[in-house]
Amino acid sequence: MKLLILGNGQLGQMLAQSCIQLGHEVLLVNTRSNQVVPAAAHIAFDMTIAEAMQWADIVSWEHEQLDPEHVQLAADKLLTDADKIRPLTHRQLEKAMCDELGIKTSPWNAYDSQTAFVTALEKWQQAVVIKASFGGYDGKSQWRWQPGEDVQALVAHAGQQPGIIEAMIPFQCEVSIVGARARDGRILCYPLVENVHRQGILSHTFAAFDTFPAHLQHAAEDAFRKITEHLGYVGTLAIEFFVVGEGEEAELLVNEIAPRVHNSGHWSLTGCNASQFDLHIRALTNMPFPQLTVSPTLMLNAIGCEKIADALWQHPHSQVFWYGKEPRVGRKVGHINFRDLSKDQANSLVEDWTEALQLLS
Repeated sequence: MKLLILGNGQLGQMLAQSCIQLGHEVLLVNTRSNQVVPAAAHIAFDMTIAEAMQWADIVSWEHEQLDPEHVQLAADKLLTDADKIRPLTHRQLEKAMCDELGIKTSPWNAYDSQTAFVTALEKWQQAVVIKASFGGYDGKSQWRWQPGEDVQALVAHAGQQPGIIEAMIPFQCEVSIVGARARDGRILCYPLVENVHRQGILSHTFAAFDTFPAHLQHAAEDAFRKITEHLGYVGTLAIEFFVVGEGEEAELLVNEIAPRVHNSGHWSLTGCNASQFDLHIRALTNMPFPQLTVSPTLMLNAIGCEKIADALWQHPHSQVFWYGKEPRVGRKVGHINFRDLSKDQANSLVEDWTEALQLLS
């Protein structure tokens, strides 16, 4: 089949590699320049986006901020109705959808103006996180506040656009589930993985080192099924959760949902027989899903650094992914997967290399 990917960043390029490996043709769209490019190249074809849409059997995306013009051109080639993923690009709608589906989140309320923001915030009796409804990722467009702090100081920032206020939850850890739903409704999910953030940006992921309680895996897969079936979603999707409570009393609260391949699924490029990118392409083209085999894997992000040290390229358990981007503070420029380590070895790698690899401020 012929697939067109909207976006040619690292996610688009990894999707393209899976397309080729699985026997499909693929082109990508540079959504900044509106040019059509081949996989693994940045030289544009002499082809308009409209012509590329006509060429393709299926159109997909690497990021959910879709250009309305692209959506209109690709209307009959998108397997998920673009209008139905809008709740996942707008935090008020995302929270409301979870409430509608009976999926737990932290307590929250919405505001749509500066006045509503001040009124809502003054009613909270606990520490909160404030998030703009639209845009923002990796900790951007987010603020923290607790009772007693100046409300007016936040108005010039957080109150300038609609958003949500949600309770700051004392959680045990942050986890995510990544899975895919095929055109015929089949669903396949990876095991829950543990994510560690620094300054709101994903620093590293521990996959398959620890087994989470079965009831949490079941709850995560149930949330995945409810959301993807509600949206008629086809492809890979990720859900981030907070784990609150302990043991059999532990439960999951949805933090955010990403309708695409996700940074916390990058471990699967090395630690599984089918990556999240493979699952996305298999789902779009209705190919069989494999029986997953998973190995303990650490995924460590490179953020803002100019290069990855030779020692990590040469490490016997590493697979390095360098994105070829201009480095700047807070920008993800690569990641390293380490497979078949003990949890102690993984923690040692994090301790030894995080500061050198991650320039956050």
